[in-house]
Amino acid sequence: MTGPRTSRYARDVAVVAFAQSDHLRRTDELSEVEMVMPVLHEVLAATGLKAGEIGFTCSGSSDYLAGRAFSFTMTLDGVGAWPPISESHVEMDGAWALYEAWVKIQTGEADTALVYSYGKSSPGSVRDVLTRQLDPYYLAPLWPDSVALAALQAQALVDAGETDETSLAAIAARSRADAAHNPHAQLRCAVPQGDYQVRPLRTGDCPPVGDGVAAVVLAAGDLARQLCERPAWITGIDHRIEAHGLGLRDLTDSPSTRTAAQHAGLFDAPVDTAELHAPFSSQEVVLRKALGLGDTVAVNPSGGALAANPMMAAGLIRIGEAAARIHRGASDRAVAHATSGPCLQQNLVAVLEGDRA
Repeated sequence: MTGPRTSRYARDVAVVAFAQSDHLRRTDELSEVEMVMPVLHEVLAATGLKAGEIGFTCSGSSDYLAGRAFSFTMTLDGVGAWPPISESHVEMDGAWALYEAWVKIQTGEADTALVYSYGKSSPGSVRDVLTRQLDPYYLAPLWPDSVALAALQAQALVDAGETDETSLAAIAARSRADAAHNPHAQLRCAVPQGDYQVRPLRTGDCPPVGDGVAAVVLAAGDLARQLCERPAWITGIDHRIEAHGLGLRDLTDSPSTRTAAQHAGLFDAPVDTAELHAPFSSQEVVLRKALGLGDTVAVNPSGGALAANPMMAAGLIRIGEAAARIHRGASDRAVAHATSGPCLQQNLVAVLEGDRA
């Protein structure tokens, strides 16, 4: 086997294993540690590595969801108290934890990394919690929730003639139909479009609220080939951010996604798979345009965030799902996308490729 098609970094790094929990509407009977532990055991078992053989561990989560400061420290019980580990955490989706771990491996300070993220959205109102990420002087006092802001973006797309409600319903229907083949998805059947949540978004255009965990293992160079029959090489990764003020942005476009994709080398060659973190059907329209995805690309074959959207884990799942398709030979070159913030404010793009025969 030869290496990945392109290499623009000091070290070749690949996703060698991916695991996730079943994503459920509620997990009242489970603590975060009890949610995380089986997924960590599964992803390590897939590589044959033990916790003590991992060079770096990084997690992603949100204290706002947990309702306590430094909540991530308790989930380290799921990793194990012994032997001591090199560990870090990001108050972001796990996709950004993966980015930190990737940088750690690039520096040569580690050859392997365990990345995991989790979120329990069920105890509170996610729509209210997410208002706290808005500008505290002008927007937050108005309490516009995440669905209202997504509807603002959707209406801008409709007014610009870039989509309509029928097209949005088709995106939602396709996503949930694809999720029928995903045993971990929260919604695995047709979901009626239902009533308007906030016009023009109906129930079917919005993501489910639920709890879930995801984890991946990264490895460098020849070690990746020892741990995985067909590693998913990260040939490009980049993330960008747009203005905090919604009035300063064109909500029908995502220049930060496009810029991240350019720096990740997405446009150097065609992709066959795209796992897009688009919690609302209208956001897939924006991301398809920003990434230049044609009809031949399989978009969200896992069902995407419309089928399961565990906060702080959904972006990492997109990278994991894209990698898993490369592992099993269903994809040769894929793009994975993660987002954070209102209306696609922050965006991460990763390009993954399999070895050529």
